Amino acid sequence: MLSFNHVQYGYTKQLIFKDLTFHLAQGEFVFVIGKSGAGKSTLMQMVYMNILPDSGSVDFDKFSSSTIKPKLLPKLRRKLGIVFQDFKLLTDRNIYANLSFILEAIGTPKKVIKQKINDVLTDVGLSHRRYSMPNELSGGEQQRVAIARAMVKEPILILADEPTGNLDPETSEEILELIKKIHNRGTSVLITTHDYELVKKTDAKIIRLENGVATDSKI
Repeated sequence: MLSFNHVQYGYTKQLIFKDLTFHLAQGEFVFVIGKSGAGKSTLMQMVYMNILPDSGSVDFDKFSSSTIKPKLLPKLRRKLGIVFQDFKLLTDRNIYANLSFILEAIGTPKKVIKQKINDVLTDVGLSHRRYSMPNELSGGEQQRVAIARAMVKEPILILADEPTGNLDPETSEEILELIKKIHNRGTSVLITTHDYELVKKTDAKIIRLENGVATDSKI
């Protein structure tokens, strides 16, 4: 499903990735760990091809960084559900409108939008908050909305970049349990984190970024 093949990226004197190679199979749950500056967020941006390698390739589904055309990027990104540390919700729209915006952008029929939003908000336990504004929600609730937004277009891979970075330990566990539930339904998951205690709560595959390469790891 997702492969990084001998990826090199960065500056001549300071390469972020020297020879980054790893694979994520369909249905896998993978954590990417590493120190600050190891390239975790850069890796995520390479998956949705906001950043391209200097050499090597990133292959996702039927797309490759070696051959991707700009006009195909929206099609690639429809297959991804992206969750950010800082939520990135539209602050001038309520929760329902945040989700409908995504579905309208990909051409979902209006008669389908309401049901999809109702279903996904029920899944994340926020059906009672559909008309609330983002600033009326707690950090944990905002991240649940971000996860709902990622799931509403039914992606084949969830990318979560430090999804618990701004949350307390109890709320972090709740978010992890929600992501695990999504994974158990068959969606692949790739999470970057510096929270090793969180990683210990799963039996997920662990990849460590260090010195520009990726290695299988244990915590």
